Amino acid sequence: MPLLNPVGLESRPRAEMAMRAGIRIERMRESDVRSVAAIGASSQLRENMLREELERPWSHMWVAQEVGAASQALVGFLALWHVADELHVLNLLTREDRRRLGIGRALMETALAFAREKRAKQVLLEVRCSNASAIALYRKVGFHTTRLRARYYADDEDAVEMTLQLDPSTGEVVAREDEAG
Repeated sequence: MPLLNPVGLESRPRAEMAMRAGIRIERMRESDVRSVAAIGASSQLRENMLREELERPWSHMWVAQEVGAASQALVGFLALWHVADELHVLNLLTREDRRRLGIGRALMETALAFAREKRAKQVLLEVRCSNASAIALYRKVGFHTTRLRARYYADDEDAVEMTLQLDPSTGEVVAREDEAG
């Protein structure tokens, strides 16, 4: 029995922590732009960039929202591109004071459910080498390292490129070993 059902997509039971935290995941709307820009300020997300992404047919975005709270604040954000048989995760953010509650995991499970629905063969992402907790999360859901991208970020930090392979007929993760250290 799925514990989260964002936009009609079945998620894995591991999203249980986010449910205990009172989180609902929904498609991002124009009215969410300002709140998403606020939680993404450290990653240089700007309102105009988010509005442009909302207009692109290949761009898909979700928000994680606290339910039951008076403000129903946004606490997480996911953006990805769906092109051909691939998904590229552009951003996965959780508000700093809400990390380690399963929100990032629930958002990633939403991305994987979407990938399965679209019969994608692979999901790609880049993550800062210094972001050990994100790398650990991605490994837990089945990503493996494909290469290191030197000086990828504006501050010259390297990125780890990670890929998750899916069997398009079953939606199951295809286990792979790291290809780069």
